[in-house]
Amino acid sequence: MTRSAIVIFGAAVRADGGPSLTLRRRVMAAVSFGATLRDPLYIPTGAQGRHGPPEAEVMARLLQDLGVPGESIRLELTGTDTLSSARACARMLRGHEGPVFAVSSGYHLPRCVMLLRAFGLPARAAPPPEAAHDWRERWWWRAREGAALPYDALLAGWERLRRRKG
Repeated sequence: MTRSAIVIFGAAVRADGGPSLTLRRRVMAAVSFGATLRDPLYIPTGAQGRHGPPEAEVMARLLQDLGVPGESIRLELTGTDTLSSARACARMLRGHEGPVFAVSSGYHLPRCVMLLRAFGLPARAAPPPEAAHDWRERWWWRAREGAALPYDALLAGWERLRRRKG
């Protein structure tokens, strides 16, 4: 049996150490999607941010609160941004034979999937959580992603090229 992996990309932790609404929505979307799979492996990503514990730890706690057993959670605690999280997850999942799904906010998913694929994982997008922001904020985030996606694509391509030569 091949096991599906669900990579949950991090978001901010509040000053009190609790999950931001975005982080909570991403975890809830992952659990909802994971319920459609047989025994998925959840990989929350995110290192220590400005506040509280690392994003991955906050997500792992939420996953367990939502009924995911601890042995189905593998933390990725080194990623400080989307690029480094995708790189670390690709290392972690080297040799993994099952499908890989990315979970993030809708505006962020294309970049997450692109980076996981650039680092060699056969990634697909899981259904995103509902958007929490008003339309102006959503457009701001989409514009930000529009700039970040090609930038990260170039960086990931450069890394792959260097790895092949070295």
